[in-house]
Amino acid sequence: MSASEPTSIRVLDREYTVGVEPGERESLMAAAKLLDARMREVRGANRMAAVDRVAVLAALNFAHELQQLRDESGHRDREIARTLGELQRKLDTLLDA
Repeated sequence: MSASEPTSIRVLDREYTVGVEPGERESLMAAAKLLDARMREVRGANRMAAVDRVAVLAALNFAHELQQLRDESGHRDREIARTLGELQRKLDTLLDA
């Protein structure tokens, strides 16, 4: 098991140090960049907005997007299972003939 390495990220012009596994640094940096962009979007022109409020609203946006993706994935999974069931029935019919 590898040890996490301290890595500095910047979000809304504030620096944070977080531990990250060596092979996951690039992903963390990309996530930090995405979070920074979303928080700036949420904050908009209101530069006096409380950082904790901006962070909660950005997190809520991400959670909503994640839930939508999960819902879509579940729908796709059910559709694939239905299609595979139909194909299996057709194959069974052909093989029984």
